[in-house]
Amino acid sequence: MEGTSLYLLIVILLMQCSPSVPVTVATNRHKVEVREFSDAVLSCTFHTEKDQNPRIEWKKKGKDVSFVYYDGHFRAPFEGRATIEGATVTLQRVTQDDAGEYRCEISAPLDTVSLGETNVTLKVLVPPHTPSCEIPSAAVTGSVVQLRCRDQQSIPPATYSWFKDDQPISQPRHANATYLINSHTGVLEFRAVAKDDTGLYSCLASNGVGPPKKCEGKHMTIEDVNVSAVVAAVVVVCLVIVCGCGGFLLHRNGFFSRHRGRSNVNYIPPPQEPQDFKHTQSFML
Repeated sequence: MEGTSLYLLIVILLMQCSPSVPVTVATNRHKVEVREFSDAVLSCTFHTEKDQNPRIEWKKKGKDVSFVYYDGHFRAPFEGRATIEGATVTLQRVTQDDAGEYRCEISAPLDTVSLGETNVTLKVLVPPHTPSCEIPSAAVTGSVVQLRCRDQQSIPPATYSWFKDDQPISQPRHANATYLINSHTGVLEFRAVAKDDTGLYSCLASNGVGPPKKCEGKHMTIEDVNVSAVVAAVVVVCLVIVCGCGGFLLHRNGFFSRHRGRSNVNYIPPPQEPQDFKHTQSFML
């Protein structure tokens, strides 16, 4: 009996001496990824030491910290489209404006440690939109030509593939290929286009979130250089330069000035009376 009593006494003393567990806060998912316009669950669980009615708050970090849930109510812009169960919050029909870092805070004034918190990051995924495509309508053989494709709204960023006449253009397999495709920037570059590159081109954007989207196809024509037209243009330019330089030199050497002076060669000024003759006349009078 004495042994049993001693054992019970030791157990009671250990229970009284063992420290109580303060408030603890946790989440089962620190990173949440959902598609745009779907619901996002931000989990938050807690355990308190003594306080049975702790204060629950949710905040969103940004340039400034803003309240999501405070004093038992959701704040704008979450009011009317969010629910809470325990400390877990569900945001309905999320958009890109809802993406960011959230913090769940539990305040238990009666506990030894009165505040606990955990963070949850929300990423809103956006499916591809129809990309914008820049495709020249014409180019000359041997020139460098770039075709561009871009979707600036998809999250994560889209990757791009190109089509010619509705057939996929494969990635070049050797270094001396006549074209290059950057699947991340959406640029298809021809190092030196040939007439065989004439065709209908289109681009497909995809990111694994929703169905891929393709831009409307545009026709690109590759034409040979018109040698006769180039030669004629060069001749005309040379004639213009020669005539301009010749005229400038003639003007500089006074050719045009001498010709203007010849019109006054036959001009004879009227004779003037001598001054002495005028004085003689006045004396005789």
